Amino acid sequence: MPVAVYVLGLSVFALGTSEFMLSGLLPPIAEDMGVTIPQAGLLISAFAIGMVVGAPLLAVATLRLPRRTTLVSLISLFGLGQVAGALAPSYELLFASRIVSALACAGFWAVGAAVAIAMVEQHQRARAMAVMIGGLSIANVLGVPAGAFLGEHLGWRSAFWAVGAASAVALAGILALIPRIPLPAQKPRLSRELRIYRDRQVWLSIGITALAAGGVFCAFSYLSPLLTDVAGLDSQWVPWILGLFGIGALAGTTVGGRIADAHLFGVMLWGITASTVFLAALALLASTAAAAIALSFLIGFSAFFTAPALNARMFNVAGAAPTLAGATTTAAFNLGNTGGPWLGGTVIDAGYGYSATAWAGGAMTVTAIALGIAALRLDRRTPPPTRIVAASSSTPTLTKAPTRSVQDSSSV
Repeated sequence: MPVAVYVLGLSVFALGTSEFMLSGLLPPIAEDMGVTIPQAGLLISAFAIGMVVGAPLLAVATLRLPRRTTLVSLISLFGLGQVAGALAPSYELLFASRIVSALACAGFWAVGAAVAIAMVEQHQRARAMAVMIGGLSIANVLGVPAGAFLGEHLGWRSAFWAVGAASAVALAGILALIPRIPLPAQKPRLSRELRIYRDRQVWLSIGITALAAGGVFCAFSYLSPLLTDVAGLDSQWVPWILGLFGIGALAGTTVGGRIADAHLFGVMLWGITASTVFLAALALLASTAAAAIALSFLIGFSAFFTAPALNARMFNVAGAAPTLAGATTTAAFNLGNTGGPWLGGTVIDAGYGYSATAWAGGAMTVTAIALGIAALRLDRRTPPPTRIVAASSSTPTLTKAPTRSVQDSSSV
């Protein structure tokens, strides 16, 4: 892997810490801002909505801009969003700061993923994405528990200040180590890149990714109150268990990234199936502290085991438009991160309790499995399509994509 890919992973550490740390900060934020825990949970959805909207918009807006300059601008804006969140005097302003941060985060993910994919061979795509997602996993191992620890001892605002500092470190790494990437001789044309959305497999990939992510985060977003109110654990345990989830996520990313290039559909389907089983077990056994702790690790492992495959699959079916492919994957994950917490909050408000969020999440992952099977069958029935690739010459180049059927569907 080029060193620049690892720098992107380091940057994602800061992004991921901000995105997920609220799962350990909902009670103190709710108390300080005078809102309910489900209302505080909407801050997670606000970030995800910003990611959904921001990924394609910023991908289009920066399509013809230098990649390195774009990354520098976006990580700077993200850091400023963290400072605004730390200083927010009201729930409404905190909500707005989350959306601004999410827009910057979405753009960084989309452009960063395209940069990482461009620097490696096709058979290394899942591994390159595993490095970036590894930054997200380490955020769950270190960043999210550290945020919960800071929130417990120094107030929830200190966690936002810490992420702002991490963003500054990421900015320094980008300036020092990300090379200047020249634009292609022929500037990308939006009309050509938008043609990827004519492919049914692109839409199936969006659905699978959104539902797989949403199912896990339907339960994970409310893991902190589940652990304290249902499992009966002291709040001081929460940072450690969130760290255990992150350790599972890091292990899952590492294993999934190494085998997904050769067994893409297998990793997707078996990983989502495992998440479904673990969510059902959490719903049944949440009142048993030992089971809730063990399942936190297992859900982290299964969720992130599938992530490199889900990312690589989108780049395989939408390879003619790598920046939009990265943006579409980012948007799909965050459709799930929006819908999951919203569904979980709805279940809680309906009086079913925190354990029921795992049942609701399991329903989402079951639907993702059904879409995955449909994508596999379509992939086996349909010959590799002829796609228009954004070539460097003045004329579009027609090419076949033989790796899709051979690599993706023959190794479940």
